[in-house]
Amino acid sequence: MRSRRAARRLALAALFEAEFGQRTAPAVLERHLSESEGDPETARYSRLLVAATVEHRDQIDTTIGAAAPQYPVVTLARMDRVLLRAGICEVLHSPATPARVAIAEWVELARVYGGDPARRLVNGVLGRVARDAGSGTAAPQPTPRSTTVPDAQE
Repeated sequence: MRSRRAARRLALAALFEAEFGQRTAPAVLERHLSESEGDPETARYSRLLVAATVEHRDQIDTTIGAAAPQYPVVTLARMDRVLLRAGICEVLHSPATPARVAIAEWVELARVYGGDPARRLVNGVLGRVARDAGSGTAAPQPTPRSTTVPDAQE
């Protein structure tokens, strides 16, 4: 779905810019959305991805540490860190998106924005997180009050 792909790119841009500490990811995203005339579904889904990634950041960082202990979160390049956080968020907190679809999309973004090493890292970590989630060994799932990324029809 084209609007989901665009939403992922917008979310990635907002989360990456927020890594530099000048503005929050939601504020950056709103600026990006105001500068472009996009599809309402794209805006909605990008807002949900950013909100869920920000809300679950600590849990996601713990998940990264468990899935790739040789790559401490604080030592990852900013782009790699953001790609992993957003990808894990979608894999774990978007029940309407099949894990294999989310993984393929984030691996492609990693290839475009981080090159082959980032692509391999994202593919390996997201694959492991998805396997662990399927076997019940992943990080805890969100509580009912938590932000999840709903189905496009909601």
